[in-house]
Amino acid sequence: MYEGSISNAKIGVDINALWRRALTLVAALAGSSYLAALAWIYCYQETLIFQPDPLPATYRFALAEVHEVDIPVAGATLSALHLQLPNPRGVVFYLHGNNGNLATWFSNVEFYREANYDLFMFDYRSYGKSSGRIESEAQLRADVLAAWHSVAPQYAGKRKVIFGRSLGTGLAAGLAAEVQPDLTILVSPYCSMTQLMHSHYPLLPTWLLRYPLATCQDASLLRAPLLLVHGEQDRLIPVTHSEQLLSVAPQARLLRLPAAAHDDVHRFSAYTEQLLAALQTL
Repeated sequence: MYEGSISNAKIGVDINALWRRALTLVAALAGSSYLAALAWIYCYQETLIFQPDPLPATYRFALAEVHEVDIPVAGATLSALHLQLPNPRGVVFYLHGNNGNLATWFSNVEFYREANYDLFMFDYRSYGKSSGRIESEAQLRADVLAAWHSVAPQYAGKRKVIFGRSLGTGLAAGLAAEVQPDLTILVSPYCSMTQLMHSHYPLLPTWLLRYPLATCQDASLLRAPLLLVHGEQDRLIPVTHSEQLLSVAPQARLLRLPAAAHDDVHRFSAYTEQLLAALQTL
């Protein structure tokens, strides 16, 4: 009886030790998987942030008074479209969102005809007919600046407007802080990509993000008017981001669209009316 008790105790100790070893192994495997996932996200986050839609090199845009432009940059050529009116008031330099290409983004040309503004828009690397691939925020910002310098000198003495939408708002604010246009328009902007990442993926460390795109920081440096447009039903980038931008840029004005979400702000008449008024009063 006594010997049997000792034997049972030893078995209990062995079972506990096995459980501890098993839990340690599971924890180690989970930790290794988590670290592997972090490493993958750090190295390949471009596939998560950017969603390019390539076009064949033979694709042609059939739009009246719109010219195709090639912009040479380090290691790539950017594809751009340029609406050129007979005697425009100025130019709108447009930085689009994270998906699609010029075939989908270069739309509503009649709006710019009515406002009497030329429109210039380019595809980021790997989007549309643009070659190369996006590798860093510094490279992306350098491409934006190169595109600006390719067109801005043509509008000396005329109005220059920098327009960004969604992903493009961070790039637009950075460019505007550097070149100080007559007007900056940010539609569905974020205060920073870091903040946006934290709100959507709170378990991921923010140091992973190689594209912080600090829109609020850049907007605080603007001296000319800033128009913010945001849908109050936007779940991807909540309107609180525009409210933060409003707090750092005293000259800014926020157009809130109560029924709009992220992808449909352009379908509301208040959006079109306010943009037209902003352009024509410059």
